[in-house]
Amino acid sequence: EGGVAAMNAQAKELGLDKKGGCVLAYNGGKIVDCVTGEALYQVQLGAEFVPELCEFAARQDVAILTYNSEGIVCERDQDVWANKECFTTKLPMIHVDDLASYVDYPICKMLITLDPARRDAVCIDLYPSSPFFIEAVPLGVAKDRSLAALLERMGLTRENLMACGDGLNDRSMISYAGVGVAMQNAEDAVKAVADYVTAADNNHDGVAEAIEKFILN
Repeated sequence: EGGVAAMNAQAKELGLDKKGGCVLAYNGGKIVDCVTGEALYQVQLGAEFVPELCEFAARQDVAILTYNSEGIVCERDQDVWANKECFTTKLPMIHVDDLASYVDYPICKMLITLDPARRDAVCIDLYPSSPFFIEAVPLGVAKDRSLAALLERMGLTRENLMACGDGLNDRSMISYAGVGVAMQNAEDAVKAVADYVTAADNNHDGVAEAIEKFILN
């Protein structure tokens, strides 16, 4: 799927396909072993929710997208907020006329994209991962749960885990980790649950700062 492919490209850049490592994608809905390509953990979005979510997005007059094997699929392929996901993932945007009908294959999440000024009003109980993204994932999917499953598989505990993040959907794993790190650009609610807030933001080596402070030193 497109989301995993985008993260696998970043993992390859880090050499995780050779050194070993895992990719946690779709807000924790899927964990993939970078060496073998095996899905170690996966929770899929019920097919019945796809048309419901598409109708919800249409009523709110916002874009909604998901992924196929080649990239991002969306009815509103010109939407400025939807195209931010293309920028983030480096995946192409593919127009489809009717997303609900198009998605006849298993997916792990859909993504609602919108003007940040409307996020909180539209959000309800969905997971905002940034000011302009709202994650629509299966009930119970969260980064702390999937990381707990991965740690158990590896014979490790949360005390062995450092988690870095900046989005509201990162709060659960930052709270769960032995060392939870929020980026300087994170919202206050994320910083509130962190053990440490970096001096740099996520675009200026904030993660490297945390690695140097808590792991290399």
